[in-house]
Amino acid sequence: MMQSPVQVSFRHMDAPLGVEERIREKAEALERFFPRITACRVVIERRHHRHRKGDLFHLRIDLALPGGELVVNREPPEHHAHEDILAVIRDAFDEARRQLEDYVRQARAATKTHDIPPHGRIVRIYPYAGFGFIETLAGEEVYFQRDSVADGRFDALEVGDEVRFFVHPGEGRKGDQASTVTPMGKRHLPPAERM
Repeated sequence: MMQSPVQVSFRHMDAPLGVEERIREKAEALERFFPRITACRVVIERRHHRHRKGDLFHLRIDLALPGGELVVNREPPEHHAHEDILAVIRDAFDEARRQLEDYVRQARAATKTHDIPPHGRIVRIYPYAGFGFIETLAGEEVYFQRDSVADGRFDALEVGDEVRFFVHPGEGRKGDQASTVTPMGKRHLPPAERM
């Protein structure tokens, strides 16, 4: 549920019968699609034009979202569809839904990228010294220490084991350093020699 109620404003006009209720219905439909909308503000303005049969309507929707804002700004086009206030509302909220769909797709893509840490395989390990090296998928080597291995499983690691980890550039004695090294077991990777 939105943190603040939907705000509807009319400029240069009185609120036509049923229009505010229609806007609230459309806003609720957006919220059902994306329940994290924190606020919605809608402004409808009547634009008077000479040499035209009817008035044109301009509608603006401002949606406050986690980490941003979406704005739909429907200017009256040259055709007469924007003489019908219900058509203006429909078109604007259709555009708002399209923008929300794009926002959700981008948010999901960003989440997928950040949720999965890099993985690689152990290429060298020095059990008595308490450190080793992971080869990344890009072929680079990353240093790790005994205490960076999850659940104290350093002694169970072997060359060729696949691991997930986080990289901290330039923080290790030997260059980049891995933290939160999580063993995944052996996979079908070419064997490396244990030192």
